[in-house]
Amino acid sequence: MADDRNRLRTTFDEAASLYDEVRPGYPEDLFDDIVSLSGIPAGGRILEIGCGTGQATVPFVRRGYHILCIELGENMAAVARRNLKGYPQAEVRTGAFEESSLQEGAFDLAISATAFHWLDPAVAYPRAATALREGGSLALFWNVHVHSEASEGFFEAAQRIYEREAPEIVGPEDHKGLPRPHEFPDRTEEIQNTDHFGSIITRHYRWDETYDSWGNLRVLSTYSGHRSLSADTRERLFHGIADLIDNRFDGRIVKGYLTTLYVAHRR
Repeated sequence: MADDRNRLRTTFDEAASLYDEVRPGYPEDLFDDIVSLSGIPAGGRILEIGCGTGQATVPFVRRGYHILCIELGENMAAVARRNLKGYPQAEVRTGAFEESSLQEGAFDLAISATAFHWLDPAVAYPRAATALREGGSLALFWNVHVHSEASEGFFEAAQRIYEREAPEIVGPEDHKGLPRPHEFPDRTEEIQNTDHFGSIITRHYRWDETYDSWGNLRVLSTYSGHRSLSADTRERLFHGIADLIDNRFDGRIVKGYLTTLYVAHRR
């Protein structure tokens, strides 16, 4: 499992520019809540774990914070540096967070945006806690797909195409469809069990995004599971999905998203 995780987490780097263009960002309210709930002081120092192309970084530097980003992928880091050009208080280092040299107690806040699940929690939580000052905070947040009435049955129809063309990533056992917002696992217990953090505050942000067939395929092209498919399998899968959108859904679909935030204070 660890080997698969390490292999898949590097696939994003092959599509860094596309990832930056098509992956949805995060609700603006999320960043306001992180600032408020974490208690980070004005101009405080942030450590970002797995910054990707900087989608969650830019909103913080715009608010005047200093930020050090650790990003595994060379291409992702290059795009992040381009997006952060003009913000001298932001630095992007390339490397694995688990092996990065960080000053103890140097940060007011550590954040990770749809990235922390790629790390070994037995290593990542203690390293994040060590990098934080006493009373500093950890903010973890994720975007995930959820059921939306506005999708009008698209994902149930697409399930058949996945079963036929790419059962290795979506098979018959996944037939229950997209989860409802309340059905996602809660990470509160995982964070508490590390013994490095005290009280944990959770916030949820629900929203929808509309895609045409080409836009949807571009987003799918940034997912690790889809990128791991053979070229022939991916082409058949994408052809089937595009045909479904164009011919049964009038060229437009709606995807439901849920952003979940966890803010925990270091003990």
